[in-house]
This record gives sequence, structure tokens and C-alpha cells, in this order.
Amino acid sequence: MAVAATGFFDGVHLGHRQVIDQLCAVARERGEESVIVTFWPHPRSVLQQDADRLRLLTTLQEKKERCLACGVDRFEVLPFTREFSRLSAETFIRDYLVARFGVTALILGYDHRLGHDNFDTPEQMAEVVARCGVTPIRVPAVAIGAGAVSSTQIRDALTAGDVARAEAMLGYRYGMCGVVVAGNRIGRTLGFPTANMQLYEPLKQVPANGVYAVWADVLDRRYKGVCNIGTRPTIGMGDARTIETHILDFDEDIYGLDLRITFCARLRDERRFDSREALREQLTLDCQKASEILVAY
Repeated sequence: MAVAATGFFDGVHLGHRQVIDQLCAVARERGEESVIVTFWPHPRSVLQQDADRLRLLTTLQEKKERCLACGVDRFEVLPFTREFSRLSAETFIRDYLVARFGVTALILGYDHRLGHDNFDTPEQMAEVVARCGVTPIRVPAVAIGAGAVSSTQIRDALTAGDVARAEAMLGYRYGMCGVVVAGNRIGRTLGFPTANMQLYEPLKQVPANGVYAVWADVLDRRYKGVCNIGTRPTIGMGDARTIETHILDFDEDIYGLDLRITFCARLRDERRFDSREALREQLTLDCQKASEILVAY
């Protein structure tokens, strides 16, 4: 027997955490397993609803790790297909939650949706859950500032480069993982070699162009770093957007290795400098400022 929570859980943010905390608490009280039932890929990529603008806060592996770290016993993934999207809430509950996962109680977030049914109120959905022999347990929204925390709000914050607000809603610092690939090595000629990162998840949300103080995890160690996201206007290398990190006090060949960067603060906008010397001077200031900021992180 199990208590479940369902949804995409992109970001596993503070709103999700409240659902997960309630899930684990109810499961302990009932002496049952706690299980997250999620879907992959994202429904918008399957149903082609504004899919070209879809960006993800967490990869499937990141999402699983965060849910399990919150104390969840099981993490189950259902393939999301067009056929699956046509299931009614009642069919989904009976055929999947009850029959497959042995669910006896279901945690419902404030904006929870099940199946293709268009419920007018949360109470109507709770009634369907109860009709299937499953106990519905409602959880209120988590609010920060003017509105409820949501994955959309976090994406909007990152799109604006506001990594501090994104962190406040996530409950942790936002990060990205990728592989270090060869670049044009111009940073090295300036005295600031950079690791050019290619993301493992192409749909991962990338913060706005700019310069950020970051932690860089590579070779099983953590280093201070300065990350530039953008088109490098001073160098004049075209419109291609890159993610490049200068790792402080580090000078090793890491091409082809994993790199994770964690955003701590936005330092400035990306801008064009009149000369490479002016750029070099600014990079020196960026590294000094990042080093000072990261002492507190």
C-alpha cells in the first residue's frame, strides 16, 4: 500500500516540497510507502503546445535525486504519450495509481490536475479521487511575495537573470550540468581561460545573458568561478550563445569532463568593451567581486 503525489514536479520547488513533506508525513502515519508518480517527457513536448518555448528547471535525474533526498520512498516514471493524455482522471486513478502502485491516499496540490478532465473546482477533483476508493488530502499553495510559487514564475525569474529570486522560490541554488567542450581559447589569451559547457539537457532553462558568480564542481572538487552567458560581443564571434566559466585558482585540462555550475549571484550584464584590455580589466574586477561574494556561500 502507498500514499502518492502525482505531477511533473519541475524544479521540485518550495510548493512541491510542501506536497512532498505532507506525502511523507501521511505515509508514515498510515505505515505505508510514499511514492512520487511523475511523467516524462513534458506534456507540452508531446502535445506540441508551445513546445518551442518549453524549458526545464530539472532533468529527470535531478528531479529523482531531489525527491528521494526529501524522504520519498519510491519515484515512479510513466511515459507521457498522446494516448496517455486522453485518459480520464478516474481511469488514471483506477488503472495506474490503484492497480499498479497500490495507492490508498493521494496528496493534491492547490493547482493539481488529473487526466484530461476539466474540473471547475478542486473539490470536484477530490470527489473523483474519493469515488475511486482513494483518500484525497489537499495541500495549500506556498506563496512568496505577491503570488504562489510555481515553476513558471521560477523560469521567468531565470529568464530575467534574477537568480536570487529563483533561489528563494526553489529553496536551493539553481544549477546546470554539462560536458566541457573545446572553444576558441580566446579567454586564455586574456589571462582568463574558460570552460565552455555544452548542456546535457538541451531543454534546460538557461539564465539571462550576463556574468554570474558561481560554484564550479569538477574533478570531485568545488571551486569559485565566474560564468559568462551570452554572445561575447567584445570578441565579435557572432550570435552563438555560449556558457563559459572561468574557474578561479584552477589550471587543468578538463575537456570532455563533467562540469556543474551553481548560480549564486548576478554580477552584471554582458556588454561590449572598447578594447580587449578594457575587457581584461573588467574580468579582473569580476573575479574579485565573485570571490568576495562566494565567501558567504
